[in-house]
Amino acid sequence: MTDTTNFYNETRLIRIKEVVKLTGLSRAYAYELAAAGLFPKSVPLVPGGKARAWVYAEVQEWLNQRIVERDQE
Repeated sequence: MTDTTNFYNETRLIRIKEVVKLTGLSRAYAYELAAAGLFPKSVPLVPGGKARAWVYAEVQEWLNQRIVERDQE
């Protein structure tokens, strides 16, 4: 991968629909896990606004950790 691609993947923001699609979690459960500190926290898109997104690289790392945990069992 090029440096541009790495930067894009590290900084790309995804909305809840893509989070659900990537993880298989329900929308509500993703928010619940984030509130409990067990899933990456979302980023407000506008200060004080309701629109939120997740950092793609953080969600991908969370998924990778699930795989590592599975393999350690």
